[in-house]
Amino acid sequence: MRQVVLDTETTGIDPKQGHRIIEIGCVELEGRKPTGRHFHVYINPQRVVEEEAIAVHGITNEFLEDKPVFAQIADDFKAFIDGAELVIHNAPFDVGFMNHEFALLGKNYPPVEQFCGILDTLKLAREMRPGQRNSLDALCRAFAVDNSARELHGALLDAEILADVYLAMTGGQVKLDLANQRRQNQQQQSGDSIQRIQNPPTLKVLPATADEIEAHKARLALVEKEGGNCLWQQ
Repeated sequence: MRQVVLDTETTGIDPKQGHRIIEIGCVELEGRKPTGRHFHVYINPQRVVEEEAIAVHGITNEFLEDKPVFAQIADDFKAFIDGAELVIHNAPFDVGFMNHEFALLGKNYPPVEQFCGILDTLKLAREMRPGQRNSLDALCRAFAVDNSARELHGALLDAEILADVYLAMTGGQVKLDLANQRRQNQQQQSGDSIQRIQNPPTLKVLPATADEIEAHKARLALVEKEGGNCLWQQ
């Protein structure tokens, strides 16, 4: 199965109020393993980013001034996610914004649900952990996923973290550690990835009892009596 773990950052919380997407981050999985492909782009929203949103993700209006508008990246983005199952935390939020952006471009862009599957990890977490906090940070703590690099929200970083959380939630697969993939690949190429046991366990030796030793001697004597050649007797 091809899956795309996805996150967005926006100018505000409601596309119906004219808010827009300013960042998209995607990580591709095939058969629950990273392919190495990702999609990441910053977008000029053609409107002001609210101060409350900047406090969350740190993306300023000045930073976005020279970035492409959504219409310029729409085809590449759609091609990347087309036919995949999208793994999103609080999917209605991100899907709502994506559908709003595509709708602004006209009839050539149908709703995301028509060309992608949707898996909402927030809904999944609430079913698995009823009555508990299920924010991405809370799930990182619950499933031992390292999010120490996450000082502010960022679409690509959050997508990488969510990929680890999703795999841990749905089968306990070793987390991807996408931020460390390059270092791990270098170690594998140099042969440094071999793991050696530093403290091998001591084998417990059980000596034969006196009765077992006598029974063994009797068996050897019988073998010799029948014409056998017992090396143990030499």
